[in-house]
Amino acid sequence: MSITVGVLALQGAFYEHVQLLKQAATDLASSSQWEFIEVRTPPELERCDALILPGGESTTMSLVAARSNLLEPLREFVKVHRKPTWGTCAGLILLAESANRTKKGGQELIGGLDVRVNRNHFGRQTESFQAPLDLPFLDPSGPQSSFPAVFIRAPVVEKILPHQEGVQVDEIERDETVVAPSKHAKDAAARDAVATDVEILATLPGRAAKLASEGRNIDAEKEAGDIIAVRQGNVFGTSFHPELTGDARIHSWWLRQVEDSIRRRHKLEQC
Repeated sequence: MSITVGVLALQGAFYEHVQLLKQAATDLASSSQWEFIEVRTPPELERCDALILPGGESTTMSLVAARSNLLEPLREFVKVHRKPTWGTCAGLILLAESANRTKKGGQELIGGLDVRVNRNHFGRQTESFQAPLDLPFLDPSGPQSSFPAVFIRAPVVEKILPHQEGVQVDEIERDETVVAPSKHAKDAAARDAVATDVEILATLPGRAAKLASEGRNIDAEKEAGDIIAVRQGNVFGTSFHPELTGDARIHSWWLRQVEDSIRRRHKLEQC
């Protein structure tokens, strides 16, 4: 099986993603033939079976995509054809159905994840940090070493939204919030990749423990941890930058998800 994975290369850390994808493909015990390309035009996007939206500046990325006539093809790729898509940091913002701390008209979203993201949740670039994360989804069968997650002006998932056909209407009324336009899955194979529930794959721990150590009362539910990795059907999003670590484990895991998704799609298309 030949699989082409694209990395949106309009701005941000696209080169680093390509390098880790190549490393991950080498590490995989897979019979698939992998090709990794940088995507800057609609014809390049059409070649792709899966796509990564890298970290960078989401507003700039959105503006350049619109000027390059890529914004609508990206929405078709993610929400109509429902091909596997992964967004890191800025990419997570673009894949959210709702994003706050954004002036209306200043940012356009692609959508695909029924979440509201809080942009720049951790502050300015000078407040960037690295944190070791336990990510059980990488190897649910046993223990593993922590993942060195890099956070740079990172968003978090502020709220899981109810899944619904069409625009997230309740979100439109919120101040400084933008909402992705509506798109619908095209065919049976695409609809098979739609999931109604958002799966939380990772949270950033420690905040509740810190507040408790300071003798402060906490709301255990609200302080359980910031949501930093989610998946819904064909769409995967992380607040942090795996591409800046040199650790290819998440890229390897995601390529396996891509491979499985394409096999399921082929079976449905043959029925």
